[in-house]
Amino acid sequence: MSYQSPLLTRPGAVEAGGLDAGVAAHYGDPLREQRALAEGRAVVDLSHRGVVTVAGPDRLSWLNTLSSQQVGSLSPRTGTELLLLSVQGRIDFDARVVDDGDKTWLLVEADEAAPLAEWLTKMKFMLRVEVADETGQWALAGSTAPVAGWEGFLVWRDPWPEVGPGGFAYTAVEEDRHPGRERSWYEYLIPAEQFEQALADRPLAGAWAADALRIAAWRPRRGAETDEKTIPHELDLLRTAVHLAKGCYKGQETIARVHNLGHPPRRLVFLHVDGSQHTLPAVGSVVRAGDRQVGTVTSAAQHYEMGPIALAVVKRTVDPGETLTVDDDGELYAASQEVIVAPDAGQVVGRQSGFLKRH
Repeated sequence: MSYQSPLLTRPGAVEAGGLDAGVAAHYGDPLREQRALAEGRAVVDLSHRGVVTVAGPDRLSWLNTLSSQQVGSLSPRTGTELLLLSVQGRIDFDARVVDDGDKTWLLVEADEAAPLAEWLTKMKFMLRVEVADETGQWALAGSTAPVAGWEGFLVWRDPWPEVGPGGFAYTAVEEDRHPGRERSWYEYLIPAEQFEQALADRPLAGAWAADALRIAAWRPRRGAETDEKTIPHELDLLRTAVHLAKGCYKGQETIARVHNLGHPPRRLVFLHVDGSQHTLPAVGSVVRAGDRQVGTVTSAAQHYEMGPIALAVVKRTVDPGETLTVDDDGELYAASQEVIVAPDAGQVVGRQSGFLKRH
């Protein structure tokens, strides 16, 4: 049986679909909920998400050898992000990471937890680590501000959009103008048996509200912006999820080659979608430049201030100044683009200047 949040019994709750199936899309007033969330006055039910733990004295050094991120000396209660890649450098798993001093907690999408726990278990060898899928024992709740009364819960704070140690930014925008700076994001780990009570007196916002703020912050999400070919460079994930100076791990050769000598074949863009039709294009809609198919809409939302917005992955060579058309099975939407990943991202060896930002 698929997961159903206990909060779906709240008045007005309408269940979400897709990645957020099992929790509420909204509770009757999506835009009001979104404003409350943005202002830190509401929390979001993320109890459908996956939770995998790694315990044991070798846990951090072991995860360090497997992943794109430097976590060998991760301080307790410090949030970071790691990727587990294929040999070709494509994203297999994207985990939000926090360590409590005894366990490392990997917070993932619902469909990631079981295969991630299985894969990690196969990689244990003789090391002193214990892997567990604890999705049923723990539930997550999200907020844009620290939640009073929840100080006893472990919390992951999203590092986005800071350029982490060993990271690079692939955006052309000045860092102090990055829209991600307008969104702080916290995910609280709450024991499942306490979850309903912990949220009983809290104003709630639905998954639609959280996704709209994520899209506005240019924050990619596994399962939305990713497909079977995605490499981190295409989504600007080198800023938070990759340490370019750490030791060998699976997929590192692709990370280094594209960053130093090549360009990512595709790039993430933010779209302002024409709102005159009073509808949103569906995820998966074709993006066209003139008559050419150049990409796909990966996420779309109605933002409480900007109106219809979307993220899309397009070919690197698309002119950043070109007005695009979103084709939702024959229904057409004009869309202006804001560059997230710049067309000339990568190929840093020999560059005398440029937009890339090392930390």
